[in-house]
Amino acid sequence: MLPRSSSRPQLDLSGAAIHGTLEDRNPTILLPNQSDDISHLALDIGGSLIKLVYFSRHAELSTEDKRKISTKRRLGMFNGGRRSYPILGGRLHFVKFETGKLNECLDFISSKQLLRGVVSGVDSPSWRSGAQPDNIVIKATGGGAYKYADLFKERLGVSLEKEDEMDCLVSGANFLLKAIRHEAFTHMDGHKEYVQIDQNDLFPFLLVNVGSGVSIIKVDGHGKFQRVSGTNVGGGTYWGLGRLMTKCKSFDELLELSQRGDNSTIDMLVGDIYGGLDYSKIGLSASTIASSFGKTISENKELSDYRPEDISLSLLRMISYNIGQISYLNALRYGLKRIFFGGFFIRGHAYTMDTISFAVNFWSKGEAQAMFLRHEGFLGALGAFMSYEKHGLDDLRVHHLVERFPMGAPYVGGKIHGPPLGDLNAKISWMEKFVQKGTQIIAPVPMGVPATTGMGGFERPTSKGDILRSDASAALNVGVLHLVPTLDVFPLLEDPKTYEPNTIDLDQDEFKYWFKVLSDHLPDLVDKAVASEGGTDDAERRGDAFVHAFSAHLARLMEEPAAYGKFGLANLLELREECLREFQFVDAYISIKQRENEASLAVLPDLLMELDTMNESRTLEIHLSVHFMHDIQEARLLALIEGVLAANIFDWGSRACVELYHKGTIIEIYRMSRKKMQRPWRIDDFDMFKKRMLTDRKDQPYKRALLFVDNSGADVVLGMLPLARELLRHGTEVVLVANSLPALNDVTANELPEIIAEASKHCGILRKAAEAGGLLVDAMAGIQDDLKDAPESVPLMVVENGCGSPCIDFRQVSSELAAAAKDADLLILEGMGRALHTNLNARFKCDALKLAMVKNQRLAEKLFNGNIYDCICKFEPIS
Repeated sequence: MLPRSSSRPQLDLSGAAIHGTLEDRNPTILLPNQSDDISHLALDIGGSLIKLVYFSRHAELSTEDKRKISTKRRLGMFNGGRRSYPILGGRLHFVKFETGKLNECLDFISSKQLLRGVVSGVDSPSWRSGAQPDNIVIKATGGGAYKYADLFKERLGVSLEKEDEMDCLVSGANFLLKAIRHEAFTHMDGHKEYVQIDQNDLFPFLLVNVGSGVSIIKVDGHGKFQRVSGTNVGGGTYWGLGRLMTKCKSFDELLELSQRGDNSTIDMLVGDIYGGLDYSKIGLSASTIASSFGKTISENKELSDYRPEDISLSLLRMISYNIGQISYLNALRYGLKRIFFGGFFIRGHAYTMDTISFAVNFWSKGEAQAMFLRHEGFLGALGAFMSYEKHGLDDLRVHHLVERFPMGAPYVGGKIHGPPLGDLNAKISWMEKFVQKGTQIIAPVPMGVPATTGMGGFERPTSKGDILRSDASAALNVGVLHLVPTLDVFPLLEDPKTYEPNTIDLDQDEFKYWFKVLSDHLPDLVDKAVASEGGTDDAERRGDAFVHAFSAHLARLMEEPAAYGKFGLANLLELREECLREFQFVDAYISIKQRENEASLAVLPDLLMELDTMNESRTLEIHLSVHFMHDIQEARLLALIEGVLAANIFDWGSRACVELYHKGTIIEIYRMSRKKMQRPWRIDDFDMFKKRMLTDRKDQPYKRALLFVDNSGADVVLGMLPLARELLRHGTEVVLVANSLPALNDVTANELPEIIAEASKHCGILRKAAEAGGLLVDAMAGIQDDLKDAPESVPLMVVENGCGSPCIDFRQVSSELAAAAKDADLLILEGMGRALHTNLNARFKCDALKLAMVKNQRLAEKLFNGNIYDCICKFEPIS
């Protein structure tokens, strides 16, 4: 954690995470671990645009209950460098204004009260009273920081502290590339692909900032850079010439025109010179631009005779191509292979990025790569924001984003209709309005109509609507980076750099299959969600809105699978859960989970008795064999693993399993599943696991086991709890790891203590371990500030995993789980989502056992050439 400053609050960047889809430009950044109030505002005042970055804090988190406090103490989370002071959290917002409308920017700062707390701390009187302190200084960069300093003083009573423009650009870029996953991407021939940056190989790179003009900067490290070149032909040139030639009133309007343009009516192409033929000898296709605006020389036309759309596209091509070429020549000069492009000229515009990428690729013969940034226009403002006492930037670690999938602004027919929808009723009303009209709902982000023309012989990018998304029409809230509860890289990953959670990438065929599966499952899911809210009219409205919103996302992904970046099945399932939460369905399966937990707990005592009496039955079978004790232990262990696999059949996310619920009770289905546990299984490493448990580690049991549980009901109660109990009998600490948020019928960390408390009424082993782990309420009253009086016993604990999906990405887990993992030497992943869809191929630094029943025929064929209800028992010892 970052050290706390005695003079000024520090910016805690740990766990920095993006809030938004991968398609959103300038999405909000969450700062989940910000414990101090921090400076709220920084500006980049350019010749054309003013860019703001400002911080808004979350409400203080509620005090943790005694169970969580006890668990965190046991895991050592209140010791050493781990903080025990309150975490406030908040968001970094990104907003822009035209410089010519400076008064609108000043009004925005005032109305949002962004000057509150700029120099004061959380506990300061000025913060509590809402009063504005005297002598406020806010950081600013760009030429306008000098030009408009007096106006800021006059209107807002603040002083602008000027920061060097190049310093800020580099600082902002370094922050994004180091802190945010999926910040950088390539864009070629209409195809977007996100780039995973190797943090050890980031420097050196070329940073090309395309604002009104262009600055080209060679970056060698943090604070190590030099401006090596530039050009006066940039965004200002495009906007200035475009304004004169087309009469457009805004940059965005001019850019929208280019969507419908055909530059071949204005540009002289190679084919125009060679009678429609390529100049193949030097590698030029007939559609390559030979001379921008060259065709107008030989035509007897006035400016008014040309379409504004064609003029806009020709201008855009001319300037973009030259920026790409000049950038590559500078990269060649310094031997650099990667070029990052930023600045508001680009604006996420597909044609602009394709043109720049083509130029770099063409001149470098594919050796250099053009990359773009999601927060492209806010590099300078971000750098200015970081310059408040450096906001701890020098202590920046590599962090990973948490993707969320909010609706954002309402899209219909390729156009944004108003600002992002933050209010639930507004979202529902918008959905109802357009559904009633029969208007197609378009998910983010629509672009332009397809046509053939352009430089280098490639097609114009595939379109998703009629008009380019205009940030100006999306009002002020461009996007935000959120600070959410701490998420860390799982410390037991063998190699976090090469780790890939998704077992199968979703190609077009996989997308089609899973979209059908999820679409077919929607009616049942909505019924459950509405029922969980009491079946009220309000719940019905929210359910309908959820269906349309999620369907819009699916339609968007069907058209362009890479729309949200690299997308696996885990991401698709998380998208569904986020859409449910978007419409305030907290737990769609809550009543079903409660019913199944009660039914399973009712028969748990009989199951435990059956396991405990195996000694007698096995003794009769084997008579006086000298190996009978070992055989008994082996039989018990096999029965336990069979129980886990059999109980994993209960999954409301599987259509085949849902059909089983109509054919018998939970217990009947469980017993039927147990009877079918015929070995060998599809993957059968049981003998290897048995040897490890009963022979190799007989005298030195595992110290701590992390058990990642899956579904509620029989799965956790009749499957994982008996296995946990067996490990406790062997003297192993057990940590049950469950979801932080609900997903389908998965059990959550908040639900587990109550389940364990009920199970403990019938089992002394579980009761004693639960007391030692601080899980039982009657054992909580005596908890003191330390654990010196805690009962001597192997503890059973519960931690949350930090996610709300049936799958798990070990690059982002809760700090609680990360702490628990540090002393763990056995990892058990259970269930299709955690052990098959994700992490089947993941390697860990400790022994790992992966258990699951395959409940999807396509997945069975894809992974194992197997069948539905195949069993997986995959054991991976570290030596």
